[in-house]
Amino acid sequence: MPLTRQRFFTRRRPSIHAARQFVTRTLSEWGYADRLEDIQLCVSEIATNALVHGVPPGRLFQVRIEAAEEEVRIEVRDSGSGRPAPQSPHADRENGRGLLLVGELADAWGDIEHAVGKTVWFTVKATQARGCAE
Repeated sequence: MPLTRQRFFTRRRPSIHAARQFVTRTLSEWGYADRLEDIQLCVSEIATNALVHGVPPGRLFQVRIEAAEEEVRIEVRDSGSGRPAPQSPHADRENGRGLLLVGELADAWGDIEHAVGKTVWFTVKATQARGCAE
């Protein structure tokens, strides 16, 4: 049976850090410490995309964590329109690389359209430490 946990975050810049901390604490509590840096960066990137491109003013975004056996799945759901697509970043700009990074660091990623909004997800292979309780 997979472990799951979810949380909602406000459309504010500090929510990116809060989402990353939520994922880090949860996975550490569950004993999934390997690949944590990759997971943290991917969470930051897709949560930032949700905040900047997907969450209308006054709305929230949701982060959901699922861990089962040797795989961790992170989902970020927002209520905005549009679908994510990797960009061709300009060399002189700091943005536009988020989904390219997710594509390199995660084992898989994608998105699911909903009647309202979308979910962007990624998975990584990760091993739970022995003896960790649910």
